[in-house]
Amino acid sequence: MVDRPYNFSAGPGTLPVPVLEEVRDGILMLPGVGASPLEVSHRGAWFRDVIGEAEANLRALLPVPQTHRIVFCPGGATMQFSMAAMNLLRGSGLPAAYLVSGSWGVKAVAEARKEGDVLVLWDGADEGYRRVPMPAEYAVPEDVAYLHFTSNETIHGVEWDAEPVAPAGVPLVCDASSDFLSRPLDLSRYGLLYAGAQKNAGPAGVTVAIVREDLLERVPDGLPSMLDYRTYVGSGSLHNTPPVFAIWILMLVTRWLRETVGGLDAQAAADREKARIVYAAIDASDGFYRGHADPGSRSRMNVTFRLPDEDLDARFLAEAAAAGLIELRGHRSVGGIRASLYNAMPLEGARALARFMGAFRAAHAAAAPARG
Repeated sequence: MVDRPYNFSAGPGTLPVPVLEEVRDGILMLPGVGASPLEVSHRGAWFRDVIGEAEANLRALLPVPQTHRIVFCPGGATMQFSMAAMNLLRGSGLPAAYLVSGSWGVKAVAEARKEGDVLVLWDGADEGYRRVPMPAEYAVPEDVAYLHFTSNETIHGVEWDAEPVAPAGVPLVCDASSDFLSRPLDLSRYGLLYAGAQKNAGPAGVTVAIVREDLLERVPDGLPSMLDYRTYVGSGSLHNTPPVFAIWILMLVTRWLRETVGGLDAQAAADREKARIVYAAIDASDGFYRGHADPGSRSRMNVTFRLPDEDLDARFLAEAAAAGLIELRGHRSVGGIRASLYNAMPLEGARALARFMGAFRAAHAAAAPARG
């Protein structure tokens, strides 16, 4: 196995080494195909098998009920902010309801408002997006087109432990980009769930959307073809040339989750342990490391924290990189440190980070400025 640094990037995130090795071995010419996966036709038998296995793996892992359709879209979750509202809000005569726990929720609201009225039922902005709401802090009306939430906010490191409950008849819509495939879900509770692949499921370039079939009847006519879920359902995601290479890697990742990891229960346990190790290093630091998220809303995927000042932040990043711990810089909008612990991050990566945090604190805490 290649000796690589531990990559804590928030996205594109680290991929499983066995998958990367298989991609390396097949990139020039696929066995039995005679072409690279970058060259092969999306209409051929090889890719029909790939996209078929990708869907079958997703259905088995999550699991996905037969009432829901799986499609593969371009454009990332950002396109889904518009696409979900175009399909489910435009022309409905109802507002859409949003729960906003971070920056991506803010962006989703902005796009939805281009399609219709939006009710923001709760927004954590005044608290700096440190937590998700308690159930008593919001009430979902029965006369809304859908209820939208972001299950994990990568920038602020805030995650929902369980989905909000929508009234009967109100579809639950979720941007699950950064905790997708990290735990089993009861998808019967969801009308639409979408996720960019580049965190836990594959490389950038493909987005998985799982839509309940009856919601397709609500889609207004006249949408651009590539922004209409019915186009993808009707064509098997082959209306135009899909991101073949990205879907192939997504198929390999989901196969790895099934055959090597042993499913999402096992993956969820591993992800909880990785997060526990890094949060324990924060909590044991006597305030040298200050976590952003409230303990009850801490993300398992993105651990966000700060040091006593920005100079120490910069020194931490430089010394971590020298120690083989890379891509730890926080998002440009908030700064600080962010350690993304996606599925492919091995347990030893979390341990290595926690050891480094302890050593760095021991070396620098005495000279650190006091907290205000």
